[in-house]
Amino acid sequence: MQLGFEAFIATPHIYQELYPNTNETIETALHDTRKALKEAGIQVRVEAAAEYMLDDHFEQLLETTPLRTLPGNRVLIEMSPLSAPPNLDHILFRMQLKGYVPLIAHPERYLFVKTNKARYHDWHDRGYELQLNLLSLTGYYGPSVRDLGLYLLKNKLVHFAGTDLHHTKHLELLGKTLKDKNLQKLLQYEGLNNKNLLQN
Repeated sequence: MQLGFEAFIATPHIYQELYPNTNETIETALHDTRKALKEAGIQVRVEAAAEYMLDDHFEQLLETTPLRTLPGNRVLIEMSPLSAPPNLDHILFRMQLKGYVPLIAHPERYLFVKTNKARYHDWHDRGYELQLNLLSLTGYYGPSVRDLGLYLLKNKLVHFAGTDLHHTKHLELLGKTLKDKNLQKLLQYEGLNNKNLLQN
């Protein structure tokens, strides 16, 4: 909040092998968090969606369970940084057929796109949205990831910016990122929709 954030959408992982969250566990955590904030006298809006790993479990959920979405029926998804699922476009097309908007988390961290930036433009043209990880712009994940993040911003391919906060070190780095005047200019283009996400 001291950095200027007025509302938060938590997106805990749903990754069966490591983070076997469900709609129910996330809803319970959201309730507990809101209760703790109220008891502490902190008035801030907190919502919760999820970040889904594109694995066999996700494909099962897509067919059998309502997915936990961001506003606008957006579903935040991620994949291995080294290789895309062989049926990636098929999965994302099935999501669209079910009325979901695929929102690809931290696309700058997918090194399999590094030598084929046309893929970013293809995703954009197919109606997939991209969420940049702000920490990538600090060089936290390495210079190549930072460069890909800057490429996405400069080409106005980013729809949302996420924090990817997991601990206090991330918070400190985020503060430095938001103070960078050059990055502030890049983050102010009209295609970045964070401010509009919770208006409805």
